[in-house]
Amino acid sequence: MTYSLDQNARAVLLPAFDNLIFAEVMNPFLDMGGHSILIGETRAEYTARSMSKERLATETPSMFRTSVEKLRVRCPELIVAVDQEMGGIQRLQGLAPALPELVDTRSMTDDELAEHCFGTAKAARELGVSMFLAPIADIVDGQNPWLDNRTMGTDPQNVARLVGAFVKGVQRAGISAATKHFPGFNNLNADPALVDVSLHTDRDHIIRNALPFTAAIKAGTKAIMTGPAPVAALDANNAASTSAAVIALLREQFGFTGLIVSDDLDAPATMRGKSLLDTAVSAINAGADLLLVAGGPHLNSLSEGIVAAVRTGKISADRLSDAATRVRKNAGGHQFQSDA
Repeated sequence: MTYSLDQNARAVLLPAFDNLIFAEVMNPFLDMGGHSILIGETRAEYTARSMSKERLATETPSMFRTSVEKLRVRCPELIVAVDQEMGGIQRLQGLAPALPELVDTRSMTDDELAEHCFGTAKAARELGVSMFLAPIADIVDGQNPWLDNRTMGTDPQNVARLVGAFVKGVQRAGISAATKHFPGFNNLNADPALVDVSLHTDRDHIIRNALPFTAAIKAGTKAIMTGPAPVAALDANNAASTSAAVIALLREQFGFTGLIVSDDLDAPATMRGKSLLDTAVSAINAGADLLLVAGGPHLNSLSEGIVAAVRTGKISADRLSDAATRVRKNAGGHQFQSDA
C-alpha cells in the first residue's frame, strides 16, 4: 500500500494526553493517518510518581477500555502507549495489577519476575494498551532529579537482569516494551523537562552503564526511547532524541533494528530554543521514528510543517517513509480480537 506524505507525517507522531478526553483531537488525527496515542498522566502525577486520588476514585477499567475502543474503530492498528514503570510511574494504577515492588524482585528468579510482569501486561492488553514506555534502563550513580524514584538500581548487572525479565514478560503478553532512556543518564543536575541541561559523563562510563540496554535488545525489546538531553561525549549540541550520533550508536554499535521513540520533544533540553517543528524535523533526520509530542489542536499544523519540510528538502521523503513504516509495523503487530 502506498501512503501519502500527509499520512506519513501523522504516522510518526505520538500525541500525549493526561486524561481520557481526547476524541475531538484524536479522531481527525487518526482519520488522516495517525497511528499512536500516549495516555499519560498530569504533571502533578508525574512528579508524585503516583496517580491522583481523584483519578483513582473516578477512572474505571471500563472507561479506559471504551475510550480506546472508540479510537480503534477508526484505526484498528493503533499504538496505545502508557508509562508503566517498575519502581516508577504506573499509569495503570488502579486499573491493572501492579508490577512487582523492587524490593521483592531480589528474591525472584528471572522466570518468576517475567511471569509477574506478564500478568500486569496481560491485564493492560485487556484495556487496549499495546505499548509500555518502560522499562527504565538508566543507571543513576550521581544525581538526577528527573529520574528520582524511577530507576531500578545502581548495579548495571542487576538492572540488566530486571530489564531483560521485564521485556520478556510484557512482550509475551503482546505489549511492546519501549526501553528508555538511551544511552542512559547517570548524572544530571536538573530536570530536562524544566530546563536546558546536558549529561557530561565520559563516553566509557556511559557505555559501561548501558549494559541494561544491551540486555533489553538481547531480550527482544520492540522499541527503545532516546533521552531528552544532550550527551556531551557523543553530541554536545543536540539532545539524544535529535542526535544522529546517538541514534547511530544505538543502531550500529548496539545493533538495535526496532522502533526508535523520542522522548518528549517539548522538553527545554530537547528544543534548546528551537520551535517544535524544527525539533521534530531534527529528530526525524537524526533517525527517530516515533516522536512524542503533547496532544492538542496543533497536531495538524505540526503535521503540515513536516510535509512542507519534505517538499522543501529539509527531510527526505524516504526517511519519513521509513520512520512511518516502522511505526505501522509495530502497530500491526498487535491484534485485538474484541475490537469493532
